[in-house]
Amino acid sequence: MSTLAHETQTHATSRTAAPAPGGAPAADVEDAVRAVARRAKVASRALATANRATKDAALEALADALVAATDEIVAANAVDLDRGRASGLPDGLLDRLALTPARIAGIADALRELAGLPDPVGEVVRGQTLPNGLRLRQVRVPMGVVGMIYEARPNVTVDAAGLALKSGNAVVLRGGSAAAGSNRVIVSVLGRALEAVGLPADLVQSVDEHGRPGGVALMRARGLVDVLVPRGGADLIQTVVRESTVPVIETGVGNCHVYVDASADEAMALEILLNSKTQRVGVCNAAETLLVHADAAPTFLPTALAALAEAGVVVHGDAETERLAPEGVEVRPATDEDWATEYLALEIAVRVVPDLDAALDHVRTWTSGHTEAIVTRDLPSSERFVAELDSAAIMVNASTRFTDGGQLGLGAEIGISTQKLHARGPMGLAELTTTKWVVHGDGHVRP
Repeated sequence: MSTLAHETQTHATSRTAAPAPGGAPAADVEDAVRAVARRAKVASRALATANRATKDAALEALADALVAATDEIVAANAVDLDRGRASGLPDGLLDRLALTPARIAGIADALRELAGLPDPVGEVVRGQTLPNGLRLRQVRVPMGVVGMIYEARPNVTVDAAGLALKSGNAVVLRGGSAAAGSNRVIVSVLGRALEAVGLPADLVQSVDEHGRPGGVALMRARGLVDVLVPRGGADLIQTVVRESTVPVIETGVGNCHVYVDASADEAMALEILLNSKTQRVGVCNAAETLLVHADAAPTFLPTALAALAEAGVVVHGDAETERLAPEGVEVRPATDEDWATEYLALEIAVRVVPDLDAALDHVRTWTSGHTEAIVTRDLPSSERFVAELDSAAIMVNASTRFTDGGQLGLGAEIGISTQKLHARGPMGLAELTTTKWVVHGDGHVRP
């Protein structure tokens, strides 16, 4: 993602954004966080030999415990929401923060879905017998201890715990002050459920009580935390990438694009656009920019702009978009800041482009590398869009909202990776494992 894109997205990120960069945390905080990480490492050994049945039973127990504790969790969440509104947290982030009985039931169902997925641990990635008789296998194994730093999303607490458990890892969480009460209750509920099925509560721990210095200490617990995953706004992610000594899998903000090609079925394009933008706005796979081919714009844009306005979406557009807007629909002049911004709100940037080349150039300039969608009936156009753009996910005649672990059949996800090393796109179970080589011989020695 471009530096400009990071600099111009700050208004869309949480006001609790990131651990303060620079300087070491106080010695007592660092000692406390490292003690948490040590307990996590010890606890992770309990999963090293656990079979799938044991892990799946634990996931079912976690799901049942969350549903049973719904009233307690919702009450704690209400306090977090009140505090968030008072501090001016944006509507999109308040939506991410909110837990309802229905959402808690959905989170529990996601754990049950995880229980139904194959266990990645022990999967043979490749193997062979060498001419000298050595038998080789490369197998999936747990990372060990996974750290998570994230904002205003208590559902991530559960997703991270479930994915870590199924993939054989312990997890240490720093969930941010906005969701502190919700996360405290959830971690407690999960810990009690783990103990009830004979597993250590230390498999799921939080360092929230230590605040931002605790987050910094977690970033620097190299040797105790095996991998760190930041999930949130651009400020948080870039702070973790810059400051961490623990290996980081970088998840990305979602400046996602929908491009309506000249040949697009306009009814399909309208449905995809509205779903991408309005189905849920405070998420990284929501569309933030609409690009329309000049040949389609005169018929498509008036209808699309009216539909966006009816849905409450504020439009930031170029001069041609403003010219084509129907009477009564306001179009605010778009600037480079709009092309760079992940709004996480009912706002969208709109631009009319002369051809596919211009659309591709625009996306390459402003994308965060998350998800791009093309609506077209022209096969060569779709093939160029897929081949020439380098984002983690490309949708052809489908909503950007499908870039999601559950929607792609991976179960819950720990984040959407926009980097290229180790994991890219939705990070499910396999992405929370690494591999080891197992070599069997019969007294072999190297000549």
